[in-house]
Amino acid sequence: MHQVTQSPATTVPTVLATPSPDGSVRCGVCAHRCLVRPGRRGICGVRENRDGQLLSLAYGAVAAIGLDPIEKKPLFHVAPGSTAYSIATAGCPFHCAFCQNWEIAQGPRLGLDLPTRPLPPQRVVAEAMSHGAESIAYTYVEPTIFLEYALDTARLAHAAGLRNLFITDGYATPEAIELLAPVLDAANVDLKSFDDAFYRKVCGARLAPVLDSIVAMRRAGIWLELTTLIIPGRNDDEAQLQALTRWIVDTLGAETPWHVSRFFPAYRMPDVPATPLDTLRRAADLGREAGIAHVYVGNAPELDLEDTHCIGCGRVLIERHGYRVRTHLAANGTCPGCGRALAGRDLGRPVASRRSGVPCG
Repeated sequence: MHQVTQSPATTVPTVLATPSPDGSVRCGVCAHRCLVRPGRRGICGVRENRDGQLLSLAYGAVAAIGLDPIEKKPLFHVAPGSTAYSIATAGCPFHCAFCQNWEIAQGPRLGLDLPTRPLPPQRVVAEAMSHGAESIAYTYVEPTIFLEYALDTARLAHAAGLRNLFITDGYATPEAIELLAPVLDAANVDLKSFDDAFYRKVCGARLAPVLDSIVAMRRAGIWLELTTLIIPGRNDDEAQLQALTRWIVDTLGAETPWHVSRFFPAYRMPDVPATPLDTLRRAADLGREAGIAHVYVGNAPELDLEDTHCIGCGRVLIERHGYRVRTHLAANGTCPGCGRALAGRDLGRPVASRRSGVPCG
């Protein structure tokens, strides 16, 4: 990912907004459902009430662009070895104390003067195709905050034969998910904790809407993978991790991939140590004990826990070394040993090893 250096783009009306007689507007894009007074902005920092109309200030104003391996999202069960053209605007409905992209995510709230590049939907699709990407990823910040831009881009992307991927905190409203469902192929949702107090204190959000959003996306037919960043002393309690992993199995099914990710000091948590490797191993064990078939550990290559195995016979189906991928799947996405299909999307096409993400734009 890299930031861009040109001027901002345009504004558009918020697609999900309910005006009130006093001039305030209720936003229906994310689960905060902000009541935005005239002249004010919502929690995300990029939706402003101007004379009783709620406008998105983020449409086409790209703050970061990257050409990434799809595994970096992380999405391990969607077109392994392919690349995704990744975009983000500024803003976020969360204010996570551990945010790695805090400059662009929190910039509007902090009053930062962020450089952006005008990039209309047609140009996003054209650049994705010119770079050989097979998908467009809406990522780096919570993409729901630029819903209108994502929708317009995603529709054009589908028409051009590209996939659409959301890397998300899972705070979209049911109405927003209904709009996204026809054009969104896959999502990785950060399930940051199974403790509402953690969400409120550390992220400025609530747990229940995240769970509801995950269920709504699954029902809409969007392929889902979940990620939990394990932060020492904050969300690594075994009982909570057991509850989280049981919920995944009971609600979404055992073949829903769960990515356990290693924390490194960032933003407002510079003094919190990196996650111990033993903690990551134990979290992965808890996931497997709960019945999750595909548990991966990210940001810890020394553990070598990112390969995909057949749940029928145990054969290695996809090997991963960093962002280098080697697949042993049959052309139809099944195990060549026992014939069992691997859960996911577009798994059967053979791929060459790919390099790590390359900045572009």
